[in-house]
Amino acid sequence: MLLQILIASTRSGRAGRAVGQWFEGMARRHGGFEVEVVDLAEVDLPLFDEPRHPRLGDYEHAHTKAWSETVARADAYAVVTPEYDHAPPAALVNALQHLVREWAYKPMGFVSYGGVSAGTRGVQMTKQIAVALKMMPIPEAVHVPFFQRHLDREAGTFDPGEIQEKAAAAMLDELRRWAEALQPLRTS
Repeated sequence: MLLQILIASTRSGRAGRAVGQWFEGMARRHGGFEVEVVDLAEVDLPLFDEPRHPRLGDYEHAHTKAWSETVARADAYAVVTPEYDHAPPAALVNALQHLVREWAYKPMGFVSYGGVSAGTRGVQMTKQIAVALKMMPIPEAVHVPFFQRHLDREAGTFDPGEIQEKAAAAMLDELRRWAEALQPLRTS
């Protein structure tokens, strides 16, 4: 089973890379998945520009075809995301809306970070999109409030502590269960 960790923030000065690296370490130690990190800043998708609806899977542009291949190979996703103005980053919404079939029947977990709300409002909005794409957003999650307290910008490291490590382990357990349970739907 392949878990893709999607780093949603694309802006310069972002903390998402450090948070994503911390979670990648958690996922590799967990051992329930092969792990691949997908940084949306590196994917660099333009605003959705396909002439045909993505549900058809008839892509014209090379960037969409490459994105389709990347997303299709995963069995589960963990989205590492802040929130901007109580919403998910535009790059995340755009990445989700570029495709349809490739997301279907796969679980999605969230590692969110922010101030007092820990990015949870953006996660709630993203879950609605995930459901529309026939995904299973799982309840177990990692939500890190006041994330700056756990971030060493000079070293580029993030360590939110034992409580978040336990939350990550619980989320990874559930992602694995759901990925296995949904597998027959992905192969039919």
